[in-house]
Amino acid sequence: MGRYYTGDIEGKVWFGIQSSYDAGFFGGIECEPSYVSYEFTEYDLPTIKDGLKKCKEELGDWLPKIDKFFKEVNAYNNQVIEQHGYNAKEFNEKLEWYARYELGQKIYKYVKKYGDCNFEVEL
Repeated sequence: MGRYYTGDIEGKVWFGIQSSYDAGFFGGIECEPSYVSYEFTEYDLPTIKDGLKKCKEELGDWLPKIDKFFKEVNAYNNQVIEQHGYNAKEFNEKLEWYARYELGQKIYKYVKKYGDCNFEVEL
């Protein structure tokens, strides 16, 4: 069972890793019933860029490692992480930033292309 976000961009919030409120890291306007609604415009692009930069800084050399890992596997646990040569504790500590970075990229690309981006995240 997971929580999804839908609207101009779509995806699934990472279970146990990512909060439904994670898009707020990139700015936008938050509206809340049983969903968190996000609205981004071109005016948010500098904040989104700053958020992506912060994510990249936090991930450091883990970004290409995690990218490579998820190209090779579609399901994982600590054993699978360690079989790929990574320390599971360190790897898992970076996943929140990785999930956030992935979300921020979707937001950024959509706003750049269409001028705004609206979506909802299940709580």
